[in-house]
Amino acid sequence: MELNRRTVIAGAAAGVAATTGGTAHASGGGGRGAGAGGGKPVRTLFGTLADGTKVHSWSLANGGTRLKVLSYGGIVQSLEIPDRRGRHANVSLGFDTIEEYVASSPYFGALIGRYGNRIAEGRFTLDGTAHQLSVNDGANSLHGGAQGFDKRVWDVEPFAEGSDVGLRLSYVSADGEMGYPGTLRTKVTYTLTRHGDWRVDYAATTDRATVVNLTSHVYWNLAGESSGSVDDHELAIAAHRYTPVDSGLIPTGELARVGGTPFDFRSAKPVGRDLRVAHQQVLYGQGFDHNWVLDKGVTARPGHAATLRDPSSGRTLRIATTEPGLQFHSGNFLDGTLVGTGGRVYRQGDGLCLESQHFPDAPNQPSFPSTVLRPGQTYRTTTVHSFGA
Repeated sequence: MELNRRTVIAGAAAGVAATTGGTAHASGGGGRGAGAGGGKPVRTLFGTLADGTKVHSWSLANGGTRLKVLSYGGIVQSLEIPDRRGRHANVSLGFDTIEEYVASSPYFGALIGRYGNRIAEGRFTLDGTAHQLSVNDGANSLHGGAQGFDKRVWDVEPFAEGSDVGLRLSYVSADGEMGYPGTLRTKVTYTLTRHGDWRVDYAATTDRATVVNLTSHVYWNLAGESSGSVDDHELAIAAHRYTPVDSGLIPTGELARVGGTPFDFRSAKPVGRDLRVAHQQVLYGQGFDHNWVLDKGVTARPGHAATLRDPSSGRTLRIATTEPGLQFHSGNFLDGTLVGTGGRVYRQGDGLCLESQHFPDAPNQPSFPSTVLRPGQTYRTTTVHSFGA
């Protein structure tokens, strides 16, 4: 039986040892049609973990989009797309070495699970049984705990089928891992289509009732990952409401209207326009780090969620998803201590995240769409990233 995720209140209201490998940086030549031929993905050794486990990098291209993915954390190490003049650049923040990912990554490009976002005090009760999770964000559990899916080595199977190329990633999370009940068998498919879209399909099954909320944590900078601030990027989010948070960034349970607040992205506006408005929610997040309640709710097929555009390059990103929520994180905690693939330091606001998801702390918020998965059910969600210039 396939789990049908619930509609959101009638739509909207209602991440050690020697390393090899690196990443490609900005390069010229070829527009959206260039590199359209999608040969089978190519594997190279990226590095070795402290326990001797090898980490590989997979390179694939199709429809003008070039993608590099690591077996460690399912990390998108680079994603290159052309600008209006056909010049490619890597638009995903990341590192050149496995050591950096292990030691200090703020989830750059990673697959997130078992539960994307926060769970209050790392606790929830399901079917009368209390579960204590790994706590790694103050008093709360964030992105699956201290050793979430972002820090696991995934099995990777490449494919080239018809006009599509991609990777099938799989990981089995043992019963009790990071405190979560049930053995969770997870499969995530990365597909590059002939149009250059990057599609992510998530699936999972369990042998015991549990909660699941999978997502991807790419930090986007459409001008190029080493180009500096994204404050001038124009963002539109198809949402009339968002979920306000407390000082620990846990939702209060309210679905608040965005109108008249810095959270109103119903029409495209520069990301930085309201970042310095003295609004309590902006202060709590040190910028934007909130969940938007998508107008479309939960859908069987990916529906429009957001559009991001860089005026300087003309590059655009359009996100469609089956999920009911979108976490917009404005790179608030990039603090000048990390050096990216372009050899430059990442500072606050040098990238942003748009994470499709169910809502934060949903296991403790009965009014939020359910994230419960039971034996015999299959968790399925899809998010599509479409690029243009």
